[in-house]
Amino acid sequence: MEKLVLENLSYVYGAGTPFEKKAIDDLNLEIEGGQFIGVIGHTGSGKSTLVQHLNGLLKPTSGRILIDGKDIWAEPKKIKEIRHRVGLVFQYPEYQLFEETVYKDIGFGPTNMGLSGAELEHAVLDAVNFVGLDEEILTKSPFELSGGQKRRVAIAGVIAMQPEVLILDEPTAGLDPVGRDEILTHIRDYHRETGATVLLVSHSMEDIARYASRVLVMNHARIECYGTMPEVFAHAERLEEIGLSIPQITQVVLKLRERGFDLPKDIYTVEQAVAEILKRKGKGA
Repeated sequence: MEKLVLENLSYVYGAGTPFEKKAIDDLNLEIEGGQFIGVIGHTGSGKSTLVQHLNGLLKPTSGRILIDGKDIWAEPKKIKEIRHRVGLVFQYPEYQLFEETVYKDIGFGPTNMGLSGAELEHAVLDAVNFVGLDEEILTKSPFELSGGQKRRVAIAGVIAMQPEVLILDEPTAGLDPVGRDEILTHIRDYHRETGATVLLVSHSMEDIARYASRVLVMNHARIECYGTMPEVFAHAERLEEIGLSIPQITQVVLKLRERGFDLPKDIYTVEQAVAEILKRKGKGA
């Protein structure tokens, strides 16, 4: 994929009713192909509504979504093709499992794309390996699996379609720290090995800081900012003002700055903090 573009994108829930609410408001954005983007924002900021537009699950009230220069709604009858190119993993995706076996569940999307026989098997095996599950699990019922295994099977079902854009809406919600790290590592590996564009929606600033290369911050239905990790975290105080919890190490750095320590404001990992402190110690600061 070359580029994903939003042009004056808006969406209104309950239009024309007493419950009318603008969920996203006049968004303009360009996302180059191959990026790993963290999407963050307070509850109700519009981030989930935004990502549901990117694969045509929701249709804009106004504005356009362009993939490689073409409006995804230019031919409504072909919107299913967009959903094959742009895969969306919902929060708690394990609730969407429904087939008799894990194999059939993972193969559901590729089958709808027309894959069969050896091609289908290859897609399913690649996907199950990407998410770190043993192939022996393919013959089991998805309802026999643990919560973490179900989550990975659901993600594998989207990966099996080999989407150019992989969107994950809070994919680690409710998991323990080990399960969260395993899933996020597999997503990062998928991004590196395939070159796909990845959008990760998360409430965890630590997770965004560890895995994403760019950050999109949503605030009250609009884009607050979009940029590289250093560009966004340089405005840590503003992120806190709009109700976001910045990484703990960033909080520590801001406190040190208040006490007179000459440290950059855009530190968002422990490794960066250690390097900056050692650099200044070496200078006798």
